[in-house]
Amino acid sequence: MRGKKVRMKRKSRKQRRIENSILFGSIILCIVTLSAVTICLILFFNYRAAQLEAVRMQEEIAMLKENYTQEEVDAMIAGEKQNAALAASEETEESILSRMKELMLSGDGAVNMLRQFFPDEIVLVDNNQYYFFPIQDHLAKHAYLPENFIHTEDELIEYYENGELISHKGIDVSRYQEEIDWSDVAGDGVEYAFIRLGIRGYTEGEIKEDETFEDNINGALDNGIEAGVYFFTQATSVEEAEEEAQYVLDAIEPYDVTYPVVLDVEAVNQDNARTKDLTKEERTEYCIAFCEMIKQAGYTPMIYGNLKSFMLLLDMEKLEDYDKWFAYYDDQLYFPYNVRVWQYTDTGSIDGIDADVDINISFGKISGD
Repeated sequence: MRGKKVRMKRKSRKQRRIENSILFGSIILCIVTLSAVTICLILFFNYRAAQLEAVRMQEEIAMLKENYTQEEVDAMIAGEKQNAALAASEETEESILSRMKELMLSGDGAVNMLRQFFPDEIVLVDNNQYYFFPIQDHLAKHAYLPENFIHTEDELIEYYENGELISHKGIDVSRYQEEIDWSDVAGDGVEYAFIRLGIRGYTEGEIKEDETFEDNINGALDNGIEAGVYFFTQATSVEEAEEEAQYVLDAIEPYDVTYPVVLDVEAVNQDNARTKDLTKEERTEYCIAFCEMIKQAGYTPMIYGNLKSFMLLLDMEKLEDYDKWFAYYDDQLYFPYNVRVWQYTDTGSIDGIDADVDINISFGKISGD
């Protein structure tokens, strides 16, 4: 009996192990089943939510179409675009301010900073007022590339195309350069010179010849330097402009003037200047009157000025037919429109001239020959 009881006891333990295994497996199966059901419910509710959102959006779209015209919808879209652009601008505000600070710290000043931020406009300042002129597409532009301007060791500027020098070195002079050794000037590589012929007085309006005109034009021509002339205008009528032109033509008749005859257009800041109240239209009209007389006499007319001259004093659209001589003292040419001559410094140094002198660069030959 003892042995039989032992066997029965062992069988009972085995059964319990089996029963425990079955119970554990059942629990695991329940957990897996519950997880699967939970996942299914989550997917179902997400799907249902997506359906409800889709229905809601369709209802909103239907309501939008019902309650708003197409123009109003377009306006709402445009508003959203504007808000997006505003958000983008706010994101870049810090970088813009950083760039502004960098430009100001460089010492170039506010005008050059503004020119960096407004590349499609001509920016200038006059009497503490800033002007912004959109670049006009219909006006002829020059094609001079900044990288083609070469600065030489003696502080000159030259212009190259395809590795070939196409610019020409010139100067302009008046009584302020006093006595000039034109032989030395020629030896310094100067090819042409604009000689100041005369001026009209700021207040009285009297025409006066520059006291060094004859010495300068003779000195230039005798040393193989081609000559042009310029006249500082203060004309206040078409009649005075034509009087100036005739005065110039009479003065240059004895000389071989092959370079342009130039009208110098600049503002005079004196309160009693006779031209201070002229309009842009009037100045332009007088300029055309002068140039047409010069052209009819067989010479090449040209207009000299700076940014203020061409943007504030004259109407560029009416002066497209005439060559421009542009004064701008910097390392780079800041002017988009066609110019034949660039006066890039008024403190140049040339052999044979003791005083500072204006130095010019012309693009190609501008001789009348």
